[in-house]
Amino acid sequence: MSALKNRVVVGIDSSQSSVAAVEWASDEARLREAPLGLLHAWFGETTGAPPGRGTRVTKDAGAALLDAARERVLLRHPGLVVSTELADGHAREALVSAAGDAALLVVGARGSGGFPWLLLGSTGLYAAAHASCPVVVVHATGAGTGGGVVAGLQGRGQDDAILAYAFDSAQRRSLALRVVHSSSYPLVVGSGHELPVVYDEGHIAAEHERLLAELLAGWRERFPGVAVTAVSVRSSAARELVTGSEEQQLVVVGRHGVHRGPLGRLGSTSQAVVRHAACPVAVVPV
Repeated sequence: MSALKNRVVVGIDSSQSSVAAVEWASDEARLREAPLGLLHAWFGETTGAPPGRGTRVTKDAGAALLDAARERVLLRHPGLVVSTELADGHAREALVSAAGDAALLVVGARGSGGFPWLLLGSTGLYAAAHASCPVVVVHATGAGTGGGVVAGLQGRGQDDAILAYAFDSAQRRSLALRVVHSSSYPLVVGSGHELPVVYDEGHIAAEHERLLAELLAGWRERFPGVAVTAVSVRSSAARELVTGSEEQQLVVVGRHGVHRGPLGRLGSTSQAVVRHAACPVAVVPV
């Protein structure tokens, strides 16, 4: 892998979540022993004033923002290879374009424009839905020091990329991994209605646990140093993942929804987790 393709790219602006994103991204680049790219798209950027009253940030101000961020990164991690890019365009397009030559894209959950009470800005959501590489969305509080990594699986034969990222992240940070598997009881379709088939709840729960154990067996062998626990929950895992995020350092979800609309292939579970999780969230294309 080339140095360019191996790099971590983080989008920056004048928001507080951007500061947290730069810190998280620089820590990740150091752990990966990878170069860090700081990207600022100045066109359309506003100050953090109330909606409708923001002042446009000039190109020179954007360059100064990049220089200041680079200085902070090098104070935090002396010797880290850091580059800067001032893009002449809108942030969402610039970030998705940069993701094509990166191993990881990091964005802040809230930008400097828009409505301050929103949990996730449109730029971060767009990047998570469209970038070709994994995207980590960081809230202003960043990541805590306790807990570990938690990954959400759907068990549809598309979980390898999620597990690879989750195990690798846990191993790199010397953290435990918790795997949450989303499942539902089988249904049969009647005359215009969904009717539950006759089932033994204990038997089905045991079957899900068996399948989950088989799914994780090979990954446990590849990453013997990672302590793994697994749980199977009914229906969507969004509630479990969001609630658990308060005690974790990273949540990992997949992006495998239907490719349509402005959110691309970002499914409902991933959307809910990215919007509401208390810790950074990694969205992995599968």
